[in-house]
Amino acid sequence: MCGIAGFLDPDHRLDPRSYDAIAGAMADRLIHRGPDDRGTWCDGAAGIGLGFRRLAILDLSSAGHQPMLSPDGGLVMLFNGEIYNHAALRAALPGPWRGHCDSEVLLAAIVHWGFAAALERLQGMFAIALWDRRRRRLSLARDRFGEKPLYWGWIGNALLFASELKALACHPGWTGALDPGALGLFLAHAYVPAPYSAFAGIGKLAPGTYVEIGADGVAALPKPYWSASERAARAAATPFAGDLAAAADRLEGLIDDAVGLRMEADVPVGVFLSGGIDSSTVVAAMQRRRPGIRSFSIAFPDPRYDESRHAAAVARHLDTAHTELSVSEADCLAVLPLLPEIYDEPFADASQIPTAALCRVTRAEVKVALSGDGGDELFGGYPRYAAAAALWRKRAQQGLLRAAARPLAAALAGQQGRLGRRLRKLADAASHASPLSLYRDEVSRWRSSDRLSPGLTLPPTPFDAPLPEGPPSLEQRFMLLDALTYLPDDLLAKIDRASMAVGLEARAPLLDHRIAEFAWSLPPALMIGGGPKRVLREVLYRRVPRALVDRPKQGFEPPIGRWLREGLRDWADDLLSPKRLAESGLLEPRAVMPRWQEHRSGRRLSTYPLWTVLMLQAWLAAQRVETR
Repeated sequence: MCGIAGFLDPDHRLDPRSYDAIAGAMADRLIHRGPDDRGTWCDGAAGIGLGFRRLAILDLSSAGHQPMLSPDGGLVMLFNGEIYNHAALRAALPGPWRGHCDSEVLLAAIVHWGFAAALERLQGMFAIALWDRRRRRLSLARDRFGEKPLYWGWIGNALLFASELKALACHPGWTGALDPGALGLFLAHAYVPAPYSAFAGIGKLAPGTYVEIGADGVAALPKPYWSASERAARAAATPFAGDLAAAADRLEGLIDDAVGLRMEADVPVGVFLSGGIDSSTVVAAMQRRRPGIRSFSIAFPDPRYDESRHAAAVARHLDTAHTELSVSEADCLAVLPLLPEIYDEPFADASQIPTAALCRVTRAEVKVALSGDGGDELFGGYPRYAAAAALWRKRAQQGLLRAAARPLAAALAGQQGRLGRRLRKLADAASHASPLSLYRDEVSRWRSSDRLSPGLTLPPTPFDAPLPEGPPSLEQRFMLLDALTYLPDDLLAKIDRASMAVGLEARAPLLDHRIAEFAWSLPPALMIGGGPKRVLREVLYRRVPRALVDRPKQGFEPPIGRWLREGLRDWADDLLSPKRLAESGLLEPRAVMPRWQEHRSGRRLSTYPLWTVLMLQAWLAAQRVETR
């Protein structure tokens, strides 16, 4: 796991003698991602500078040093991530080999098969930059689900790329100009969705794609080497035909293999354990392969938010070497000032706070940790899938209500209690013309009807395209949409930044593309019939007692809503004052202030919308400090 950065200077506006210093500064800004080694490679005549920071996981020797040159010197590669099937690829390639790291195998695969063909053969998480010295061409690529980040774009006539935005700011051409449309999308989603970033001219390379840029700075359109939508449609066209036991057999084998591949390392390996289905499944597979694994969880003092007792029970049953860290409110609040630095752009998933704390305690004992990320999106773990589908089906039966939906929703806006909330949901559902529109509102923090940013034009996202075709049920189409959006841009960004901030590598075996393609082949009866994660539960039942599995889903986040009324109240009062809200030009104070006053008094809670605004305000304040 590493940090990569670089630039193209097609018009040679910079002194070539400065290239090495610039590439080095960009790389050094990512030292948290790679504290073990540093490297640069530059070609002034070609206008290219490359920088690298290494977190040594496989082959700790200098054989894994980057930038890495091919044996003939024609290719120069930067690589962040892990190639889990590197041993199988090595067996299919001619060699010779200097060491046993996956980076060397990856470069050999590109030499042997070509860039795009090599990508198709990889099982792993990665961001890759490849400079072809003969063709004077830069190629960038990102893994299938977007586990590893890669930002790229133009600032003036220079093309920049890096694992994190902070590295781009070390280039002398960086201006830090904001993208108002992308920030408007953040207010809706609580993250900046791909292909955008918070900064004008810079975007995220989409998962499963690669792009080629010539030395003149001209880029082709990004091309997919693997498409989740296409693979899901293909899998649904030939659905799995077996029963529940056969599906569990198949999934169990896939999970065991994926976990085994991700346990390979030349450093200590552990696992995050919440006690939920996804992490427990991963822990059970790890323990079966290597008894005595180290598991990690955190405990909150408020029992309504604390999963530690469930994690401890699973750890006892599986006999792991379990570490539990008790995290106080003060511990969590101490992380707050670090969030703008960790995430580089506004990010408002409230579980970012305990995730950062968990990564810190885990890194004290191991250098690699497996997680259960991806299980909810692939196997239907979120209640919102069934809830949104049910709302849409009810809406289809409410022709009379549809015409009066908007005024009814407005009339019910002030109603309190469960009945008021349910009536508002039904009225809102009746106003939507498509299930995609309804689902977008279900997952949005602020809706267009809230008029939080009047007059702001928002760029298009996957929520503006038709709902993905292929999956047989509406619930499964919502799940696929989450796999394309929420998974890479929220969940995977959260764990990548939190883990790499402390030099910890996080691996997600449930995101092995073979598991995903199998999940997409499951008919609704096996996927969500009889409750969420039916097949995944069946696998876990074989290794963990049902009493430890069958419990209500619990989110991994602290009591932010209460904190905003108590310990964070003064902080929030300052950031949400009308003057501070108006400063950015992005927010309408008259939309925010009533929600804040209601939340403060406890009359109507607006935890997530307010947290989103607060994270934007805190990030903007940090930006102003940096640019002074």
